[in-house]
Amino acid sequence: MNQNHYNIIGVMSGTSLDGIDLAHLKFEIVGEKWQFEILEAETISYTQPWLGQLKTAVSYDKNQLAVLNRDYTMLLGKTIADFIEKHQIKNLDAVCSHGHTILHQPHNGFTLQIGNLPEIATYCRQKVVCDFRVQDVQLGGQGAPLVPIGDRILFADYQYCLNLGGFSNVSFEADRQRIAFDISPVNTVLNFYANQLGLDYDDKGQIAESGKLSPELLDALNALEFYQQPYPKSLGFEYVKETVLPLMESYAIPVQDKMRTFTEHIALQIAQALPIKNGQLLITGGGAYNEFLIRQIQRKLSEMELVVPEPKVLEFKEALIFGLLGVLKLRGETNVLSSVTGAKYDHCSGVIFP
Repeated sequence: MNQNHYNIIGVMSGTSLDGIDLAHLKFEIVGEKWQFEILEAETISYTQPWLGQLKTAVSYDKNQLAVLNRDYTMLLGKTIADFIEKHQIKNLDAVCSHGHTILHQPHNGFTLQIGNLPEIATYCRQKVVCDFRVQDVQLGGQGAPLVPIGDRILFADYQYCLNLGGFSNVSFEADRQRIAFDISPVNTVLNFYANQLGLDYDDKGQIAESGKLSPELLDALNALEFYQQPYPKSLGFEYVKETVLPLMESYAIPVQDKMRTFTEHIALQIAQALPIKNGQLLITGGGAYNEFLIRQIQRKLSEMELVVPEPKVLEFKEALIFGLLGVLKLRGETNVLSSVTGAKYDHCSGVIFP
């Protein structure tokens, strides 16, 4: 399908569990450059029962995962169908969906994104392009991050593209290659502690700002083995559950102090991850609303210009780029970079359900 205009819906559900992001997108090739427009876009929050399942599914057995995958595929397909009907969207080329990551174990040759069963095309009554990570893991890659090819194509004017979601990840050009990797957990940890205080999240980072820094906990976090590993590397919720939270829970300090210390940890790891400390840094994802975190990052990168874009790009950049990944799949073009994931070669990933 090699055409110059594409009418697409991009769909993303991240590890921070904010909900299902849906974006109606227009892509156009002008000359040799891709241009995009985000039209209707919204996030559909998960119900409490679904939140409970998605938080605990990392511990499910094979049969429980199969049932969850079937049920989530139905939820996702019907949510997409409702979005199409609500906004009266016509003549779509495809729906391009990431699904929701439950297990991510590239070191074991395994990754699972639920919601990518063939039935999704029936539920939303559209052609669907999905399941972008599995092939990369089979080729020896991390299966993540996948967004950097979209950063290269759509956001090339920025020195760095940083996403602050369930985890932080960054992408940039170095030696004519796109480099990208996960940096640290972000909202997977901060939201965990906000939940302990009866809140969904820490609004603008006010609770963290009210806490006291624990130098001992900060040193222990910074000493974790993951931060010494070379890229490509990626993180999953298993790492948070098995490594980060047990470490933090071993410190008998107030929740506010844990959040304050972890915010400092996030900012420090981001600053250390960037090889050049100047230029423009584009920041997207829900963590961009955490004003305290942004100030901490700016303190550690005083010569860097931090750019937080307009809300649609900030909130729906991942849905936008998975829309682009789907378009590239339809065109039979590379949509995963081996320089980013560590796979054997660049490739065109994903499956198409008519």
